[in-house]
This record gives sequence, structure tokens and C-alpha cells, in this order.
Amino acid sequence: MNINDKLASLGIELAPAPAAKGSYVPTLVVDSFVFVSGMLPLVGDTIPVTGIVGATVSPEEAQAAACQCMINMFSRLATDLGSLDKIAQWVKLTGFVASTPEFTAQPTVMNAASDLVVEVFGEQGKHTRSAVGVSSLPLGTPVEIEAILRLKA
Repeated sequence: MNINDKLASLGIELAPAPAAKGSYVPTLVVDSFVFVSGMLPLVGDTIPVTGIVGATVSPEEAQAAACQCMINMFSRLATDLGSLDKIAQWVKLTGFVASTPEFTAQPTVMNAASDLVVEVFGEQGKHTRSAVGVSSLPLGTPVEIEAILRLKA
């Protein structure tokens, strides 16, 4: 089953890829690696839930935001690579979670993103990861995720 068929079987429809929100490129291919800039949980031009996890955003809302970040990343990669089937391996995800100092479940928030990647890409989706708590993120988003991937030869 190709990746587009897998996404369809999960009920995931890729919207147009979100544009860069600043002076950077969303993806950069270097040799066989793709570096993906931080993706926000945009739906259209809106971030549905803003705030700080542990204060105004629940862990469940943050997990949903993490999944939306990944769906946006899938869209961006499909646009920039021409096909998600060109991905050989997800190498690393780095997730930033805007959270209170007392909130220590950043890995649980990022599990939602990691689980989605593995569900869609199978063995190729297994990756290394960091989950980092920060005081704030751009546009008030509770989650931002960046990635490194390896392309097929």
C-alpha cells in the first residue's frame, strides 16, 4: 500500500501545504536527507488552540495539535518531494511544547505525533525523538515539530 492509500484508509486528507511564515525554507534537501523546518498545527491560516499546556491547553488538546503538525508536515513533504513514497526513513522528530514549569509530560504530547508517523509509514516511520518544554512558541501555538528524514536512493 502506498502512503497516499494509507492516509486515505486513516481518513487523513492532505490540505495544501502551509507556506513558510518567515525568512526560511520549509524543507531543505542535503544529499539524501531532508530537513523540515518547524511545523505549526495550522488549519488553513488558523491555529485552533493557542496557549500553554498545563495552564490553558490540556494535554489532549496538545496531542491533537501535535497530530495536526504532522499532517501539515506530510502535506509540505508531499508538495516539496512530489511524493511521500520517496521517504526511506524518518530519522528524527523534535517537538517543542509550550508548557508550564510544572508540566513534565512533553513526551506524552509528542507520542501522538510519533504514533501517527509510525501508523502511516510503518517501519520507515520509526525515529529518534526529542520532546522539549519551552515557555512560548510562535503565534501562541502549544506545539511545534521539526524533522529529519532520509530519502530513497
